Amino acid sequence: MEPVLDTGVSAWMLVSASFVLLMTPGLALFYGGMVRGKSVLNMMMMSFGAMAVVGVIYVLWGWSMSYGASLGGIVGNPFDQFGLGGSFDPVALLDDEGTRYMPTIVDVGFQATFAIITVALISGAIADRARFGTWLVFAGLWATLAYFPMAHMVWSGGLLSDGGPFVFGDAAPIDFAGGTVVHINAGVAALVLALIVGRRKGFGTEPMRPHNLPLVMLGAALLWFGWFGFNAGSAYATDEGAGLAWVNTTTATAAAILGWLLVEKLRDGAATSLGAASGVVAGLVAITPAAGDVSPVGAIVVGAVAGVLSAFAVGLKYKLGYDDSLDVVGVHLVSGLWGTVSLGFLATGTGLFYGGGFNQLAVQVIIALIAVVFSAVVTLVIGYVLKVTMGWRVPEETEVSGIDLAVHGETAYENSGSTITEAR
Repeated sequence: MEPVLDTGVSAWMLVSASFVLLMTPGLALFYGGMVRGKSVLNMMMMSFGAMAVVGVIYVLWGWSMSYGASLGGIVGNPFDQFGLGGSFDPVALLDDEGTRYMPTIVDVGFQATFAIITVALISGAIADRARFGTWLVFAGLWATLAYFPMAHMVWSGGLLSDGGPFVFGDAAPIDFAGGTVVHINAGVAALVLALIVGRRKGFGTEPMRPHNLPLVMLGAALLWFGWFGFNAGSAYATDEGAGLAWVNTTTATAAAILGWLLVEKLRDGAATSLGAASGVVAGLVAITPAAGDVSPVGAIVVGAVAGVLSAFAVGLKYKLGYDDSLDVVGVHLVSGLWGTVSLGFLATGTGLFYGGGFNQLAVQVIIALIAVVFSAVVTLVIGYVLKVTMGWRVPEETEVSGIDLAVHGETAYENSGSTITEAR
């Protein structure tokens, strides 16, 4: 019997892809509001630049490296489906019986948006000081050498998938929508890149407060909205699994806001709007790998712990001396690690708290550690090569005066006593 096109699922996946694509402009607003006013456009352009670069290379070789014929379980052959040709199958089956399908090109669009947002996340760690051209080259290289292989390892039957070697008894790796592929991957890259690029001039001695908190909160709201496509869309269905992912995404995020604000109130005496917006992202990050595999009550635990952990973690950069400008490490790496490992405790059926023993916990810790090491090594190589060839830092006078005018020839706001013509 010939498979039948499932128009409902196909429509849902197109809508989900559109939701996830909106997350990157949302991230641009979130990050843009967090930087100083003199570099807001540059910060936003780094997100839009990631959209441009990854949006092109994903069609050329990104899909093939993610889902093409496997090379040792580590990466897909980039030439297998280069430019969506070769062995590219236009039909993606939706069930084991082969009765329903959606067009594979729909999945290409969905997966491309994941690659775009993952690269864009990294940019927050090097705000205010990085060359735009170097960032664009990095975006293409890192997507190719770090993101596409990780996606293949986790989601295409590779080494970190449920068909790989890290299956202990009834416990197999779980990454529902990108704990390892997206958040650990990007969080580690952000830390490595922040160390390579170095600290901003005045870091730790001058105030570097967000210049527009309403912009930050608008960005957080758009991220939350888009994340429903991220998580519920990853169910590849319009059923109770997608509904569970939607509810868990909302519940965990709400709990993370409360956790973050509680820490702020007890520690600093005030619950802030920046804390609420940051709590939104921490909760979304943590529930991403677990959205389809924990109960709604479990999602509350995942989110609340993520809010508390990340609220404390964002202060580590001052104690350890690395300049992660917009707290990519404290939010995405820390909450991404927690979300991935939390499944060892809270996964329904195989988690420790559900009588599943330690197998799931061991599996989740192993895949998290492998993701950390893989991303760190790849980012270290790319980052240093670009440092010695193109250079990462803008000139000091540009950093002090603001990247927007010097690099992009425009400013976000009117500057008293200066114009673009005068600056040139």
